[in-house]
Amino acid sequence: MKLPFPRTRLAAGLVACLALATPNLSHADTTGLPTTITSTGTITYCSAVSLPPMEFFDAKQQPEGVDIELGNLLASRLGVKAKFINMPFAGLIPALLAGHCDAILSQLFIKPPRLKVIDEIPYMNSQEGFILKAGKPKISGPDDLSGLKAATVTGTTATNLMQAANDELTKAGKPPINIVMFPENTAALQQVQFGQVAAYGVSYEAALYYARLQPTQFESGSPPYFKILTGIGVAKSTPGLKQALTVALAGLMRDGTYAMVFKEWHLEDDELPPPQ
Repeated sequence: MKLPFPRTRLAAGLVACLALATPNLSHADTTGLPTTITSTGTITYCSAVSLPPMEFFDAKQQPEGVDIELGNLLASRLGVKAKFINMPFAGLIPALLAGHCDAILSQLFIKPPRLKVIDEIPYMNSQEGFILKAGKPKISGPDDLSGLKAATVTGTTATNLMQAANDELTKAGKPPINIVMFPENTAALQQVQFGQVAAYGVSYEAALYYARLQPTQFESGSPPYFKILTGIGVAKSTPGLKQALTVALAGLMRDGTYAMVFKEWHLEDDELPPPQ
């Protein structure tokens, strides 16, 4: 299927350029990196590789997307290679805590309950929205789905927001949303495509992507109704990795590489400003 915008394989070219860069633009301080990285020369990311444009598999079953490109670029700054382990979104934090990966890079929103168990490095803003079947009337937010069936992915903020909306709808004497949860994106998207649900609660970034990719099938069905900082998850037991990734990310922001990735994927509104 043809993408709605040209793919330039930006990350591969930028990684090659970084390898030739001057020392002040190349590697971050890796003194405190855990041995799981230094002994293998690889940083392993846990990621739910099923939600474009952040992370998904291309036609050759290779991971790509915003998080994939940033993960590769950050690895290059650390002087190592990147490896991505695909798993359901709900399993990301347990996998990190169990030591199955070094970091989470999967559009993980920064929330107080999560910060009690892991650390997160802010790298973008994220927003929430809905995917509708093409041609359906747009909605203004979750409340418009009162009494209707809506899909979502287990463990996501979209689920929590619709559950919160249901509390308010119930207080107002209105029928709640019938929330149908799925373990990953593809199944939820199919429910919209086949008309089994009125909407799919998902990140606004994904809604825009599918509306561009398959305009005869899907549309971005609402304005963004929620905005939150999003971070790279690291275990509290690896402060050296957190510091190294923070420095590496700052370098990408300052030299313009970070902005190029977000421009490629049409997500300029989600960028964070470079650190001062």
